[in-house]
Amino acid sequence: MARDDLIEATGSVDKILGGGRYQISLESGQTVTAQLSGRMRRFRIRVIPGDRVTVGLSPYDPTHGFITFRLKEGQAPPKR
Repeated sequence: MARDDLIEATGSVDKILGGGRYQISLESGQTVTAQLSGRMRRFRIRVIPGDRVTVGLSPYDPTHGFITFRLKEGQAPPKR
């Protein structure tokens, strides 16, 4: 699936699950399971509970997604 096909959402990391997965609460109130995108793994960007992240959700299964960006304190999500 292309990166353009993903639905962008913002949320915060609740828990670190096994196998490189994270439980994320979105601003809409929904809870999803996500893993780090390849670029974040490549540059070894760490994500810990409490971090605000941008998640790309699959349009076919919106309960799973990829963490594409870690937001800094007070930073707005990137516009695409």
